[in-house]
Amino acid sequence: MDTSITIKVVIGLLGLLVVIRLLGKKELSQLTPFDFVYMLVLGGLVEDTIYDDLVTVWEMLYAVALWAVLIFIIELIVRKFDKLRPIIKGEPSIIINDGVLDVKQLKKNKLESEQLRTMLRQQGIFSIKDVKFAILEPSGQLSIMEADSSTPVTAEMLNIDPGESTLSHLLVDEGRIEKKVLQSIGKDEKWLIDRLNKEGYSNVRQIYYAEWSKENGFVVKINE
Repeated sequence: MDTSITIKVVIGLLGLLVVIRLLGKKELSQLTPFDFVYMLVLGGLVEDTIYDDLVTVWEMLYAVALWAVLIFIIELIVRKFDKLRPIIKGEPSIIINDGVLDVKQLKKNKLESEQLRTMLRQQGIFSIKDVKFAILEPSGQLSIMEADSSTPVTAEMLNIDPGESTLSHLLVDEGRIEKKVLQSIGKDEKWLIDRLNKEGYSNVRQIYYAEWSKENGFVVKINE
């Protein structure tokens, strides 16, 4: 019993090392969802067979070897046939293109407005107006090129008072007014509707995304 478990654990470890080698020198953050499935299924195979007396060492060895071979074949196919890469591995999606939020790409990638804002904040960006390009990588990471206007020019260089920076707030999300956010900044729906009307937006339901800050005012994107 103990010998069998030991052998299975060793085989599982060796199988894991083989899979890691097949995936190449990638950081965990660079793994695509498909790569993650490789590891997840292999872990499940090893876990389910280690303490199962009905599964022999040879059966486990066969399962791990077969899984490694299948991964190798898929990786080989992806490298040789570029057209299959987007289908199997996924491809980057341009979420913000030349400063314009692409609502279709946002919806296609099942990404909510607040999720996008969270990803931007994690990179030190607190408004989409400061982004020229934002690309959602197959790994789920967001690559960003900041807008030219947000490049770090110091106030001392321009000999001016920069004023106080303020946070932006998501006030309309997919046609819905964020009442809690309005309350948190001491505003109400009437104030929001009046301000949007002045900006030229008469129907809140047609607005996909609207953020506001004291410093920069409104950034609005209409549904497409």
